[in-house]
Amino acid sequence: MTVKSGTTNVYLYALIKKLRKVARDNNARIWRDVARILERPKRKRVFVNLYKINKLTKSNEAIVIPGKVLGVGEIDHPVRVAALAFSERARSKIIKAGGEVLQIEDLINNNPKGSGVKIII
Repeated sequence: MTVKSGTTNVYLYALIKKLRKVARDNNARIWRDVARILERPKRKRVFVNLYKINKLTKSNEAIVIPGKVLGVGEIDHPVRVAALAFSERARSKIIKAGGEVLQIEDLINNNPKGSGVKIII
């Protein structure tokens, strides 16, 4: 009997594969680290609230969250946030503050070397 381990989400599997390839091709350790975090079991997924993003970032920074962004708290400066998922409240608050909401794949395409990008977990 064979037991399958790892994600069964096709989109997540493809994203992890792409993260590893971009990390290898561009010697970008940040994307390898994001892939490792996304490979964790679902019960250990990352959830980050806006108040934490507001506290840990400066204006116009690019950040990646290997999980879901939740709308608890406020954000008072524009930030480029890439995440696996966003709550509607978080999405609207980020946009209202002048920030940008991206999927992780979009940030990879825009910045394959990962320079200037922070991981928040």
